[in-house]
Amino acid sequence: MKEILRQYWGFDTLRPLQADAISAALSHHDSLVVMPTGGGKSLCYQVPPLVNDSLDVVVSPLIALMKDQVDGLREAGYPAIAMHSGLDAAARREAQAALMSGEARLLFISPERLVMDGFQQMLQRLGVRRFAIDEAHCISQWGHDFRPEYRQLAVLRDRFPDASIHAFTATATPQVREDIARQLNLRQPSILVGRFDRANLIYRVLPREDVQRQTAEVIERHADEAVIVYCLSRADTESMAQWLKSKGVKAAFYHAGMANADRHRTQEAFAKEDLDVVVATVAFGMGIDRSNVRCVIHTTIPKSIEHYQQETGRAGRDGLEAECVLFYSAADGIRWRSLIEKSAQAAEDPSVVIATATELLRHMESFSNSAVCRHKALSEYFGQAYDQANCGACDVCLNEVDVVPESTTIAQKVISCVARLRERFGVGQVVDVLQGADTENVRRFGHEKLTTYGLLKSLPKKTLQGFVYQILDQGLISRSGGEFPVLQLNTESWRVLRSEREVKLIRPREKLAKQTRQAETDWTGADMGLFEALRKWRRDAARQHNVPPYVVLTDASLMHLAKARPTREESLVQISGIGEKKREMWGEAIVDQITTYCLEAGLSTDQFDDLPYAEAAPALARPPKRTTGGAKPAADELFEQGATLDEVAEALQRARSTVAQYLEQYIYDRRPADIGPWVSAATYARVREAMGASHAPGISSLFRALNEEVPYDAIRLVVAHLRSRGA
Repeated sequence: MKEILRQYWGFDTLRPLQADAISAALSHHDSLVVMPTGGGKSLCYQVPPLVNDSLDVVVSPLIALMKDQVDGLREAGYPAIAMHSGLDAAARREAQAALMSGEARLLFISPERLVMDGFQQMLQRLGVRRFAIDEAHCISQWGHDFRPEYRQLAVLRDRFPDASIHAFTATATPQVREDIARQLNLRQPSILVGRFDRANLIYRVLPREDVQRQTAEVIERHADEAVIVYCLSRADTESMAQWLKSKGVKAAFYHAGMANADRHRTQEAFAKEDLDVVVATVAFGMGIDRSNVRCVIHTTIPKSIEHYQQETGRAGRDGLEAECVLFYSAADGIRWRSLIEKSAQAAEDPSVVIATATELLRHMESFSNSAVCRHKALSEYFGQAYDQANCGACDVCLNEVDVVPESTTIAQKVISCVARLRERFGVGQVVDVLQGADTENVRRFGHEKLTTYGLLKSLPKKTLQGFVYQILDQGLISRSGGEFPVLQLNTESWRVLRSEREVKLIRPREKLAKQTRQAETDWTGADMGLFEALRKWRRDAARQHNVPPYVVLTDASLMHLAKARPTREESLVQISGIGEKKREMWGEAIVDQITTYCLEAGLSTDQFDDLPYAEAAPALARPPKRTTGGAKPAADELFEQGATLDEVAEALQRARSTVAQYLEQYIYDRRPADIGPWVSAATYARVREAMGASHAPGISSLFRALNEEVPYDAIRLVVAHLRSRGA
């Protein structure tokens, strides 16, 4: 398994939950795996068919999601195919041939295609060993994205009694997990639930005031980075995208009302990094597999915490820090309740649908108004304890919110106003009375004569409205149901009025934390100029191969390259995310980029000192991997004649770093008596002395021991010569 991980993905180890999930699959035992976005759940169903040399099927809800996964797997050399309506005739024939020949190890299909009788018969003949149901929450009516077509997957147990079934989802409460297991007829499944907390995400909740200006300010913090902006309506996405474009932002809108070709064009542009910002409804969702989204913005609250968890989970999938900003207004809940009631009319039992959706919305409202650590609130919602005193990655723990002075007094005035209004009015009228507003409704009911009229006129209306909702979410007042809900007193209201309970209201500070602990850890030692140079190279390489840039390499891999700065292809396999296939395909180009940049910038290279000796200095532990064919034989002839590195590079039109690797291998192979044409006698003596004085002479260690005066290439050549001669 380690060999497979290294070869295809460039990983050394599995995370504990991944190992458990793969073990369940290999032991032919049903499983239900709940792993947050970015937690590596795809690996759990990608590894087993390679280990068993079998054909497995992955059920995926969207063509875009299938395409992205298959592109990424093929780029790593993995034999995966997808069969869907978006394939042209040639691609369809190619996929069919791979399937029937036994070449394919993973088949991605939609639930609609899987339940076709003819297709199931073909899979029975092919001996499918396992079914992986991705986005499995879609099968549950209690899930946040119920899809009726997923219910048909219940036939798998009857049609494929010898196959194991494995359900995967990123968000599922205990109730949803039970429903998934029941609907799929799982047999004594292993229930594997990962940590819901995404430690690399910074959560911020801010009152919505001027949402276009506020959104632009957040995007400015992520210039030239990937950002998703979620809006509630199609019209909102279009107006926001147009406004951002007028400000010079590369933005486009996306919603279900667009023509398929237009949606596809926007999605492709975002995946290929030709577009920085997508302003979308929730229609822009599960088909997005881009790993380096650095920010997700919600211009209104989502209708549930499950939606919020999944949508924010599209940020930072590469494990690097990302920001999630939610702009909240009291009007959001009212708008959502209206939409919930309208959409529920088509259901068999509208009252149940309305009650369930309203309860989910209330949890989201409470999260938005609370002054509790955001990571703690999300973890506990999904039934997991969170024992950190300070997450260091949310507005509350970063001290970006303040407790409002005299919070209890403000709450008492609000509650008193509700009482004076005889518990017959909603939030809007309470705010108007406390503001001292001169409105028709205030005059009609004579509310300007109340003792609470104008008591809080010093507060801006939006601020006061937010305070009222905080008081409501803290259970200090209640709200009736129905089309026109009114505010009412409860037991806690009287405790506040009698000063028996302290109240804490919060508001955001103007200044945000500049850097979190994770950002500092992630980027320590990384050269940002090199990172950007590698990003540009990656974008060009992706265009040449017609794949999204993150399929070539993730931002996390680029960050590791910008830290370690390897100048040998053999060293690249020490970088997380670079397997053998990617090293063979991109290795020469990557080391050329790094070598050129570091020479121009005067940066040290090959910074692998934190790794064990055998890994840190592969040139010292073993000869370099043999290069055959190409320009290597011609280079050897020139070396035999005593040609210098620059002369060989010029003659063969190869990068100097590549020619240096040829020479290093030449020295190991031919063992020349002397390497004077390439390294002076004085330099040779200095390197040999430094090697003798070091207990673990890594290249970078020798470079520093020599006061950074001897070039890396010269050090490598001396080391190769001494090793080739048994020194």
